[in-house]
Amino acid sequence: MRMIVALALAVAACGGVASQAEDQSVIRADGRAIDGDTVSFDVRLLGADAFETRQLCRNTEGCWPCGKAAQDYASKLLKAGSSTIRLTGKQSYGRPIGTVEIDGQDLGESMIAAGLAVPATSYLKDDPARAQRYVAAYERAEARHAGVHAGYFVDPAKWRRGERLSCERSSRDRRGG
Repeated sequence: MRMIVALALAVAACGGVASQAEDQSVIRADGRAIDGDTVSFDVRLLGADAFETRQLCRNTEGCWPCGKAAQDYASKLLKAGSSTIRLTGKQSYGRPIGTVEIDGQDLGESMIAAGLAVPATSYLKDDPARAQRYVAAYERAEARHAGVHAGYFVDPAKWRRGERLSCERSSRDRRGG
């Protein structure tokens, strides 16, 4: 009898392993935003480049913390539902790259639609449908003057290389940095 129970457990375990192996690139997790395009389970969003946490943008009222707004918005979305992460198998800055869906809604697309990220279509050559959705979301955000589209901004990639708006340079000078 012990042998039959052990065999049944072994067969059941093998079935479980097989189903997990088929779907290794999908994990479920609760998330927390580190910045607009990086979440606490250390996955960089595929094809969406959000404004960096310390980045400022400018609108009619002056400089505003668009990077912090991106982080806050991502955090709000992540807290609102259950996250599904699909990893690409590639890495950026030492972190795996993937897509994050919150209750079926693409986080990268949501960030772009809110005007708090820009599409990085050069990373979406293998996913032209996603690239089209991201570009369409960007164009809608631009037309609505959502987020950074209400004024001026430095593309996040250029900002990471040191380019700044004049109001960012002057606020850094006032702080002594």
